[in-house]
Amino acid sequence: MRIVIWGIATLVVLFLGSFTYLSLNSRKARETGLVNGKLRPCPGTPNCVVSEYRGGKAHAEPFAFSAEPNVAWENAKTSVTSLGGRIEKDTGDYLWATFRSKIWRFVDDVELRLDVAEKTIHVRSASRVGKGDLGVNRKRVERLRDLLKARGLGG
Repeated sequence: MRIVIWGIATLVVLFLGSFTYLSLNSRKARETGLVNGKLRPCPGTPNCVVSEYRGGKAHAEPFAFSAEPNVAWENAKTSVTSLGGRIEKDTGDYLWATFRSKIWRFVDDVELRLDVAEKTIHVRSASRVGKGDLGVNRKRVERLRDLLKARGLGG
């Protein structure tokens, strides 16, 4: 019986230790920013979505808007912060924000790029660690879309 208890305790410690390691590792900033004027493509793991590149499972539709670009941009920033995002960088047409999960404090990066000519805001949402995210990044993008629609900016 003691061996079973020790075995279970060891598994619990390993499980908790793994999540703690991943959580701490996710706090290291990853490369963000534009590449040739576009958001970075996803790395091929299911924990990332991006609107700049069509096709594939990682694709998400960009946010279309009909308002003035500065109004759409301000509403996008407000929507990001209202969902719990922390804006790390805003250049006026590029935004980088971070989100932390509630329990393990994993950090995800969200990036937006304003395309005035196309009247769209491109979006990228990605986890910093792991391969899966249980759909968290895609759901976050859709919640942003819903907030923008509620503000009358299309979506």
